[in-house]
Amino acid sequence: MISYKIHRNNIDSKGYSIINNIFDQTQLDAIVDIIEKTDTGRPSFRKTNDLFAIRQFLKEIPEIRSLIFTAKLNELISRIFGDDYFAVKSIYFDKPDDSNWFVAYHQDLTISVDRKIQLSDFGPWTVKYQQFAVQPPINILQNNFTIRIHLDDTDEQNGALKVIPGSQLKGVYRPETVNWGEEREHICAVEKGGVMIMRPLLLHASDRTVNNKKRRVIHIEFSNIQLPAGLNWSEKE
Repeated sequence: MISYKIHRNNIDSKGYSIINNIFDQTQLDAIVDIIEKTDTGRPSFRKTNDLFAIRQFLKEIPEIRSLIFTAKLNELISRIFGDDYFAVKSIYFDKPDDSNWFVAYHQDLTISVDRKIQLSDFGPWTVKYQQFAVQPPINILQNNFTIRIHLDDTDEQNGALKVIPGSQLKGVYRPETVNWGEEREHICAVEKGGVMIMRPLLLHASDRTVNNKKRRVIHIEFSNIQLPAGLNWSEKE
């Protein structure tokens, strides 16, 4: 039985929590089957020797939504965060078994929106992979959360996230200012079929793969905030 209160407390204090056994093998096989049958030549797909990524994942492969938003995952979201959250950004990451790709410590400071307009407290703006991204007021980032669905067993050998627990409570926290005499790094190992829930402001990173095992993750960001008039979440249904 899932102790929702414990996970809610973990997210509030540490900035993350890990819950295994959310998806069974049959469900994972169905998800992977759809991904593998998808045309990879679209503009929002990125494929290199070190990484295969699908941006706007839920929009690019809409038929996968029913396989991801199972009764178990929906209950998890509802019990921890309430019923008014919706998906606003989605990415599929496949780190191959021989990948040298790594990501340095950072916070997820931008949101994906449908256009660029001048708004107080929104900025700077960037355009990546045909998407508008902007840093919003910090209250939006503090309110949002991310669910990372793991399609493979993941540990420090194949790119599990490294995090600094509690860093989400420090606002915009630049990696170059981290005092490693005070902070402690934690490796977030997650079993196949498990999920990691995290706040965008949690400082996180990942290392290269060294054990020749894949690391496939579906990353979905959620919000319950309506953006100012004229601006919309780019992936909200």
